Amino acid sequence: MSVYMDNLLSADDLIRAKDIIDKYRRAMARRIVGQEDMLDGLLMAFIAGGHILLEGAPGLAKTLAVKRLAAITGLEFKRIQFTADLLPADLTGTLIWEPDRSVFSMRKGPVFTNIVLADEINRAPAKVQSALLEAMEEYQVTIGEQTWPLPDPFFVLATQNPIEHEGTYPLPEAQLDRFLLKLRIDYPRTEDELSIVRLNQSDWEQNSGTARRAQDLPVEETALEADKIAELRNVSTRIHVDEQIERYIVSIVAATRPARDKAGYSALAGGSAKKAFYSGAETAAKTHVEGIYRYISFGASPRASIALHNCSKIRALFAGNTFVRPEDVKEAALPVLRHRLSLSYEAEADGLDADAVISRILASVPVP
Repeated sequence: MSVYMDNLLSADDLIRAKDIIDKYRRAMARRIVGQEDMLDGLLMAFIAGGHILLEGAPGLAKTLAVKRLAAITGLEFKRIQFTADLLPADLTGTLIWEPDRSVFSMRKGPVFTNIVLADEINRAPAKVQSALLEAMEEYQVTIGEQTWPLPDPFFVLATQNPIEHEGTYPLPEAQLDRFLLKLRIDYPRTEDELSIVRLNQSDWEQNSGTARRAQDLPVEETALEADKIAELRNVSTRIHVDEQIERYIVSIVAATRPARDKAGYSALAGGSAKKAFYSGAETAAKTHVEGIYRYISFGASPRASIALHNCSKIRALFAGNTFVRPEDVKEAALPVLRHRLSLSYEAEADGLDADAVISRILASVPVP
């Protein structure tokens, strides 16, 4: 029997995975109204073992969602408020001299936990932001000549406010690439906002008008313990990805790179693209993609291809499928790629953001 046949998912596997996902969604929905894309994105990153950058205006429940997630997982959680006067040692910790023992001892910082909320990460200078780089990529902290491993699991969930620019420091590209996903949080729908007001009023009444907030209220149950995360991860790795879908994923990422041979991405698309070439459709698609290159200064790295491959499998799992469809790839493309593209001044002049550019690329790359 082939390895593929041995790894086929059973109906019971999918049912158990769906039960865990549904339980997680219900637990989060008790405090987070709407924002389904954000909640699914948080779960996707946990399954994939990656970090998340949350971007949205103040008051859209970014911090509340992270606190709620930490509560229902039962994992240790710490929040770091990033400010302009923060020092790297305030994150990682420092060595303390003990005169009675004549040795240095390690006083660990808040990064030594399972879930780190880096609140308003773009308010701290670059040297503080870069202090997270080793932790996010290597899952360890080095101080002096010693290295300490971080707890397992370890997740960084960072928030930033896209509205204010004064007193902020844009994240360097090297750190942005360490985030698996960038989730954009929009304003709630009118009906959702009405439910939010009523939920807040109910919490206020239940606590006799005290100032306790929703995130401080006790959690009814844990819904996503470490063993359940591991189970979802195991199931997602067994989702089948056809070779044509793999070529499609790599083609999308390759199409974001202006410096690449412009015909290079289409050669990856395989038989379907070759047929399109002879019909003239691929030539039109190639011309369309080349027209988008003026909006991109530089594109995504192979790390993006790996992330898109893994997240597409998790999207397929959310949909209850045992295989990845092109639709799964397209749904995962925006949060995976939006922070990995550096746009040109021409894109800003034409009023295009990363999502608009990625959408044009998705519309241009041939679908298998």
